[in-house]
Amino acid sequence: MPVAIITGASKGLGRALAGALAARGWDLVLDARGAEALARAARDVATHGTRVQAHPGDVTDAGHRAELVALARTLGGVDLLVSNASALGSEPLVRLAELPLAGLRRALEVNAVAALGLVQEALPLLRRSAAGSVIVVSSDAAVEAYPSWGGYGASKAALDLLAAVLGEEEPGLRVWAVDPGDMATDLYAAAVPDDDGPRPAPDQVVPAFLRLLERRPASGRYGASALPEA
Repeated sequence: MPVAIITGASKGLGRALAGALAARGWDLVLDARGAEALARAARDVATHGTRVQAHPGDVTDAGHRAELVALARTLGGVDLLVSNASALGSEPLVRLAELPLAGLRRALEVNAVAALGLVQEALPLLRRSAAGSVIVVSSDAAVEAYPSWGGYGASKAALDLLAAVLGEEEPGLRVWAVDPGDMATDLYAAAVPDDDGPRPAPDQVVPAFLRLLERRPASGRYGASALPEA
Protein backbone atom coordinates (compact mmCIF):
# COMPACT_ATOMS: atom_id res chain seq x y z
CA MET A 1 0.00 0.00 0.00
CA PRO A 2 1.18 3.58 -0.57
CA VAL A 3 2.20 5.48 2.56
CA ALA A 4 1.51 9.12 3.40
CA ILE A 5 2.66 11.39 6.20
CA ILE A 6 0.13 14.14 7.01
CA THR A 7 0.85 16.89 9.51
CA GLY A 8 -1.91 18.77 11.27
CA ALA A 9 -4.12 15.70 10.86
CA SER A 10 -6.30 15.78 13.97
CA LYS A 11 -8.99 18.02 12.43
CA GLY A 12 -9.87 20.21 9.48
CA LEU A 13 -8.29 19.61 6.10
CA GLY A 14 -5.64 17.20 7.41
CA ARG A 15 -8.25 14.98 9.06
CA ALA A 16 -10.49 15.04 5.98
CA LEU A 17 -7.62 14.17 3.64
CA ALA A 18 -6.48 11.35 5.92
CA GLY A 19 -9.93 9.78 5.80
CA ALA A 20 -10.14 10.09 2.03
CA LEU A 21 -6.73 8.50 1.51
CA ALA A 22 -7.45 5.68 3.95
CA ALA A 23 -10.68 4.94 2.07
CA ARG A 24 -8.49 4.51 -1.02
CA GLY A 25 -6.11 2.08 0.65
CA TRP A 26 -3.33 4.35 1.87
CA ASP A 27 -1.39 3.59 5.04
CA LEU A 28 -0.85 6.73 7.10
CA VAL A 29 1.38 8.44 9.62
CA LEU A 30 -0.58 11.25 11.24
CA ASP A 31 0.78 14.19 13.22
CA ALA A 32 -0.76 16.90 15.38
CA ARG A 33 0.05 18.61 18.64
CA GLY A 34 -3.11 17.53 20.49
CA ALA A 35 -2.69 13.89 21.50
CA GLU A 36 -6.34 13.18 22.35
CA ALA A 37 -7.77 14.75 19.21
CA LEU A 38 -5.18 12.98 17.09
CA ALA A 39 -5.94 9.62 18.70
CA ARG A 40 -9.65 10.09 17.97
CA ALA A 41 -8.94 11.00 14.36
CA ALA A 42 -6.65 8.01 13.93
CA ARG A 43 -9.28 5.62 15.32
CA ASP A 44 -11.86 6.98 12.89
CA VAL A 45 -9.50 6.80 9.92
CA ALA A 46 -8.41 3.26 10.81
CA THR A 47 -11.98 1.99 10.34
CA HIS A 48 -11.19 1.89 6.62
CA GLY A 49 -8.88 -1.06 7.34
CA THR A 50 -5.51 0.51 6.55
CA ARG A 51 -2.60 0.90 8.95
CA VAL A 52 -2.61 4.22 10.79
CA GLN A 53 0.17 5.46 13.06
CA ALA A 54 -0.68 8.52 15.16
CA HIS A 55 2.28 10.39 16.59
CA PRO A 56 1.54 13.62 18.50
CA GLY A 57 4.18 16.31 18.65
CA ASP A 58 5.38 19.64 17.32
CA VAL A 59 6.65 19.72 13.75
CA THR A 60 9.21 22.37 14.70
CA ASP A 61 10.99 19.68 16.76
CA ALA A 62 13.61 17.95 14.58
CA GLY A 63 13.39 14.81 16.70
CA HIS A 64 9.65 14.61 16.17
CA ARG A 65 10.08 14.97 12.40
CA ALA A 66 12.62 12.14 12.40
CA GLU A 67 10.19 9.96 14.35
CA LEU A 68 7.41 10.58 11.82
CA VAL A 69 9.65 9.43 8.98
CA ALA A 70 10.84 6.45 11.01
CA LEU A 71 7.23 5.37 11.52
CA ALA A 72 6.58 5.69 7.80
CA ARG A 73 9.62 3.53 7.13
CA THR A 74 8.08 0.75 9.22
CA LEU A 75 5.03 0.91 6.95
CA GLY A 76 7.14 0.61 3.81
CA GLY A 77 8.41 4.10 2.97
CA VAL A 78 7.02 7.50 2.02
CA ASP A 79 5.05 8.03 -1.17
CA LEU A 80 3.37 11.28 -0.14
CA LEU A 81 4.27 13.98 2.33
CA VAL A 82 1.57 16.55 3.17
CA SER A 83 2.65 19.63 5.13
CA ASN A 84 -0.67 20.87 6.45
CA ALA A 85 0.22 21.99 9.98
CA SER A 86 -0.07 25.77 10.21
CA ALA A 87 0.39 28.59 12.70
CA LEU A 88 -1.25 31.99 12.29
CA GLY A 89 1.26 34.11 14.18
CA SER A 90 -1.53 35.85 16.08
CA GLU A 91 -5.01 34.77 17.14
CA PRO A 92 -7.01 36.65 16.05
CA LEU A 93 -4.95 38.12 13.25
CA VAL A 94 -3.70 41.67 13.69
CA ARG A 95 -2.20 44.33 11.47
CA LEU A 96 1.56 44.33 10.99
CA ALA A 97 1.97 47.29 13.34
CA GLU A 98 0.73 45.11 16.20
CA LEU A 99 2.03 41.69 15.08
CA PRO A 100 4.22 40.16 17.82
CA LEU A 101 7.57 39.28 16.31
CA ALA A 102 7.55 36.07 18.32
CA GLY A 103 4.30 35.19 16.54
CA LEU A 104 5.83 35.87 13.15
CA ARG A 105 8.78 33.65 14.04
CA ARG A 106 6.39 30.89 15.10
CA ALA A 107 4.45 31.13 11.84
CA LEU A 108 7.66 30.96 9.82
CA GLU A 109 8.97 28.05 11.88
CA VAL A 110 5.80 25.98 11.59
CA ASN A 111 4.68 26.88 8.09
CA ALA A 112 8.01 27.05 6.25
CA VAL A 113 11.04 25.91 8.25
CA ALA A 114 9.44 22.77 9.69
CA ALA A 115 7.93 21.88 6.31
CA LEU A 116 11.37 21.98 4.71
CA GLY A 117 12.88 20.07 7.61
CA LEU A 118 10.35 17.27 7.16
CA VAL A 119 11.03 17.15 3.43
CA GLN A 120 14.76 16.87 4.12
CA GLU A 121 14.12 14.02 6.53
CA ALA A 122 11.83 12.17 4.12
CA LEU A 123 13.70 12.80 0.85
CA PRO A 124 15.61 9.49 0.74
CA LEU A 125 12.32 7.58 0.99
CA LEU A 126 10.45 9.90 -1.37
CA ARG A 127 13.15 9.45 -4.01
CA ARG A 128 12.76 5.66 -3.80
CA SER A 129 9.02 5.83 -4.41
CA ALA A 130 7.79 5.38 -7.96
CA ALA A 131 5.32 8.20 -7.33
CA GLY A 132 7.02 10.32 -4.67
CA SER A 133 4.98 13.46 -4.03
CA VAL A 134 5.00 16.46 -1.72
CA ILE A 135 1.98 18.65 -1.05
CA VAL A 136 2.34 21.87 0.92
CA VAL A 137 -0.90 23.60 1.90
CA SER A 138 -0.67 27.22 0.87
CA SER A 139 -3.10 30.14 1.01
CA ASP A 140 -4.26 32.98 -1.17
CA ALA A 141 -2.73 35.19 1.53
CA ALA A 142 0.63 34.13 0.09
CA VAL A 143 -0.07 36.10 -3.09
CA GLU A 144 -2.66 38.73 -2.08
CA ALA A 145 -2.12 41.66 0.30
CA TYR A 146 -4.97 41.27 2.78
CA PRO A 147 -4.89 43.56 5.82
CA SER A 148 -4.03 41.61 9.02
CA TRP A 149 -2.88 38.54 7.05
CA GLY A 150 0.68 39.82 6.54
CA GLY A 151 2.57 37.55 8.92
CA TYR A 152 0.69 34.39 7.99
CA GLY A 153 0.81 35.31 4.31
CA ALA A 154 4.56 35.90 4.46
CA SER A 155 5.09 32.44 5.92
CA LYS A 156 2.97 30.84 3.21
CA ALA A 157 4.76 32.84 0.51
CA ALA A 158 8.03 31.45 1.84
CA LEU A 159 6.51 27.97 1.74
CA ASP A 160 5.40 28.47 -1.86
CA LEU A 161 8.90 29.44 -2.95
CA LEU A 162 10.48 26.52 -1.12
CA ALA A 163 8.06 24.19 -2.90
CA ALA A 164 8.78 25.77 -6.29
CA VAL A 165 12.53 25.41 -5.87
CA LEU A 166 12.18 21.86 -4.56
CA GLY A 167 10.22 20.97 -7.70
CA GLU A 168 13.11 22.23 -9.82
CA GLU A 169 15.77 20.51 -7.74
CA GLU A 170 13.92 17.18 -7.49
CA PRO A 171 12.55 16.48 -10.98
CA GLY A 172 11.81 12.88 -10.03
CA LEU A 173 9.19 14.04 -7.54
CA ARG A 174 5.94 15.92 -7.86
CA VAL A 175 5.88 18.97 -5.58
CA TRP A 176 2.59 20.84 -5.38
CA ALA A 177 1.71 23.94 -3.40
CA VAL A 178 -2.07 23.91 -3.09
CA ASP A 179 -4.26 26.85 -2.11
CA PRO A 180 -7.45 25.23 -0.78
CA GLY A 181 -9.34 28.52 -0.49
CA ASP A 182 -11.29 29.61 2.57
CA MET A 183 -12.76 26.72 4.53
CA ALA A 184 -14.89 26.32 7.64
CA THR A 185 -12.07 25.33 9.99
CA ASP A 186 -10.98 26.11 13.53
CA LEU A 187 -7.93 27.84 12.05
CA TYR A 188 -10.05 30.32 10.09
CA ALA A 189 -12.33 30.88 13.08
CA ALA A 190 -9.29 31.68 15.23
CA ALA A 191 -7.91 34.00 12.57
CA VAL A 192 -11.08 36.03 12.02
CA PRO A 193 -13.55 35.18 14.79
CA ASP A 194 -16.08 37.82 13.70
CA ASP A 195 -16.38 36.42 10.16
CA ASP A 196 -19.13 33.80 10.21
CA GLY A 197 -19.85 33.79 6.49
CA PRO A 198 -20.56 30.47 4.73
CA ARG A 199 -17.53 28.46 3.66
CA PRO A 200 -17.05 24.92 2.35
CA ALA A 201 -16.18 22.20 4.79
CA PRO A 202 -12.72 20.64 4.33
CA ASP A 203 -14.16 17.39 2.98
CA GLN A 204 -15.65 19.39 0.10
CA VAL A 205 -12.15 20.55 -0.87
CA VAL A 206 -10.39 17.18 -0.52
CA PRO A 207 -11.49 15.89 -3.98
CA ALA A 208 -9.18 18.49 -5.57
CA PHE A 209 -6.23 17.01 -3.69
CA LEU A 210 -7.23 13.53 -4.80
CA ARG A 211 -7.33 14.69 -8.42
CA LEU A 212 -3.75 15.92 -8.09
CA LEU A 213 -2.66 12.50 -6.92
CA GLU A 214 -4.59 10.75 -9.67
CA ARG A 215 -3.45 12.95 -12.57
CA ARG A 216 0.00 13.94 -11.31
CA PRO A 217 0.36 17.24 -13.19
CA ALA A 218 3.70 19.01 -13.26
CA SER A 219 5.10 20.39 -10.04
CA GLY A 220 3.76 23.86 -9.31
CA ARG A 221 1.22 25.95 -7.46
CA TYR A 222 -2.46 25.03 -7.83
CA GLY A 223 -5.71 26.47 -6.54
CA ALA A 224 -8.13 23.77 -5.44
CA SER A 225 -11.04 25.56 -7.09
CA ALA A 226 -9.20 25.61 -10.43
CA LEU A 227 -8.70 21.84 -10.61
CA PRO A 228 -11.48 20.61 -12.92
CA GLU A 229 -13.47 17.55 -11.97
CA ALA A 230 -13.60 16.16 -15.50
